[in-house]
Amino acid sequence: MNLFDVYPLQPITPERASGSRLWDVNGQEYLDLYGGHAVISIGHGHPHWTRRIQEQLHKISFYSNSVHIPLQEQLAEKLGKVSGKISYQLFLCNSGAEANENALKLASFHTGRKMVIAFQGAFHGRTSLAVSATDNKNYVAPVNETEHIRFLPFNDAESVHSFFQEKGNQVAAVIVEGIQGVGGIRVASAEFLQTIRCCCDQYGAVYIADSVQCGYGRSGQFYSHDYAAVTADIYTMAKGMGNGFPIAGLSIAPHIKPKHFQLGTTFGGNHLACAAALAVLEVIESENLMKNAGVLGEYLQRSIRALPELTDVRGVGLMIGFDYPETLQTLRNHLLFEKHIFTGEAKPRVVRLLPSLALTREEADQFLEALRESLKELQAAS
Repeated sequence: MNLFDVYPLQPITPERASGSRLWDVNGQEYLDLYGGHAVISIGHGHPHWTRRIQEQLHKISFYSNSVHIPLQEQLAEKLGKVSGKISYQLFLCNSGAEANENALKLASFHTGRKMVIAFQGAFHGRTSLAVSATDNKNYVAPVNETEHIRFLPFNDAESVHSFFQEKGNQVAAVIVEGIQGVGGIRVASAEFLQTIRCCCDQYGAVYIADSVQCGYGRSGQFYSHDYAAVTADIYTMAKGMGNGFPIAGLSIAPHIKPKHFQLGTTFGGNHLACAAALAVLEVIESENLMKNAGVLGEYLQRSIRALPELTDVRGVGLMIGFDYPETLQTLRNHLLFEKHIFTGEAKPRVVRLLPSLALTREEADQFLEALRESLKELQAAS
């Protein structure tokens, strides 16, 4: 049997990892400024995270949600404390797409409505309803097409206000990333998010803050929406939640009431996943990683802006993007194969940085020096 060929792969096989570094099967060391799509939140193989999972593995690794699992309650309590959403309710699942799928379904249950507002450039996942709210036709199969999703311009507060004036009583939910990741590190303005909050309040719609990639401390706040001083009805989270162990969740406001069998999952919130997620929150808290993300993010952006070849440096915390010209179109590959640094990308020519929140100043400087050298080398070769 062959693998189903849907991933364009780099010719690199990582064999081990520690902190913000990887080593391939040939012993080559890499600096990881991408974290496997923002998944590695506290560093590869963090000792506390590893120990938490090992200890749990020797007790019980899995049972279904038909029994009492105290680790889920411990995770809910810790998440409420660290995020500042103590009164919220936690539903656990397995992936970001699943989190957004359940959030949209819950909003429809709560309001009795069908219409969902999403935004141009959005990425919310690849499952049925989540992919329908994703603004990329390459991911949307005919069976996913629905008239219930309406796409509005991102960061256009007036278009949100106008749409609600016309159809507000039909809207079940607005789903919005505080920072669009796949869309190219596009930061939602405070005015835009505040307008969404006001319109949802006025018309009884549910505000879903997609925090799958931009949440969990990556912005320097727990949720990137916090910068706009708004409170969402549902926060979805996944990538950084387990530091590589699959886990996701919905943080749900107290006015949204649960009913038995309304949502469900076999693997969500299992013992090992909860142990991993608890370890992540404990490390974020004990090592003050949200502050580190804010400080290092500002330093990286300021340093990158000093490079005249690069434009539109943007982001918040350790979620950073910048554009490069067509003359430097091999920049990302040069960083990977010549400087041995992993970064991400977005179309058409965007480098995305999504490192561990535990990235050090020395590692940031290593990247910056490699970036400066790469720009010089590519310009000399052109």
